[in-house]
Amino acid sequence: MRSDKEISALLRLIDDPDNEVYDTVASKLLNYGKEIIPNLEQLWELTADEEVQERIELLIHRVHFEDLQEDFVTWSNATNPEILRGAILLARFQFPDLNVPAILTQFDQLRRNIWLELNNYLTPIEQVNVFNSILYNFFKLQGHELTEREPKYFFINQVLDSKQGNSYTIGILYLALCEMLDIPIFAVDVPRQFIFAFIDVIHNIFSPEDEAIQQIQFFIDPLSGMMYTQKDVDSYLKKINATERETYFAPLLNKRIMYKMMEELSLCYRYRKEDQKAEEIQQLMRLIAE
Repeated sequence: MRSDKEISALLRLIDDPDNEVYDTVASKLLNYGKEIIPNLEQLWELTADEEVQERIELLIHRVHFEDLQEDFVTWSNATNPEILRGAILLARFQFPDLNVPAILTQFDQLRRNIWLELNNYLTPIEQVNVFNSILYNFFKLQGHELTEREPKYFFINQVLDSKQGNSYTIGILYLALCEMLDIPIFAVDVPRQFIFAFIDVIHNIFSPEDEAIQQIQFFIDPLSGMMYTQKDVDSYLKKINATERETYFAPLLNKRIMYKMMEELSLCYRYRKEDQKAEEIQQLMRLIAE
């Protein structure tokens, strides 16, 4: 139960120079969860001491981060974790007050634009051409290589606002739209790449059990929408001396996609000497690791 007197007493002790006292105060404040944030924000506005302000900022961050960890665990434990929801959770790492309904509205507008252009008579390539036309020509998504080491391209809200992202964020938009529109496009684990495969289910009418066989029609680079043949990908695998070919074409689970994306974001923070952020991303990765 919330006790305003206890909270007031604890807030008055945030500036205590004794670290043990401060640690005890911080621990008790964190137990209140998100409901303590307005009190901390109000105290920050009334405080002139920069060191105390830093303590308050750290406490607010810790509250948000603990809440985010709980939400990642809930997402990870779902039967079929949605890829878009995972990307939204990751965006909350940098933007704890993220306007989630606004993101879902933007996403739904994209979905509707694509749905209006699709019909049952389109070939797989024609379906992908519809996706590409909407995403890259109409919506004007612009891809950036992971080697740019730019954190903002990892957050789905900034991608939707700026229309610029990397292969993971643009790819997650692509995959989430495919999930909603029942298009059989999936991420596959080709080494050093994040690419998709259009996987058709073909029924063997000559089999007594009418066995369904999955067959890759072609591959797609989410950074640009460019399509590749099986021969193209086989040539690439040969070029990099990849030997475990049979393992590269199974669809990746959404948790695995998020893990790989967060791994790249952590490396990005390490490159920029933002080690605390890198470590926190790795903490989140451990929560969803298989």
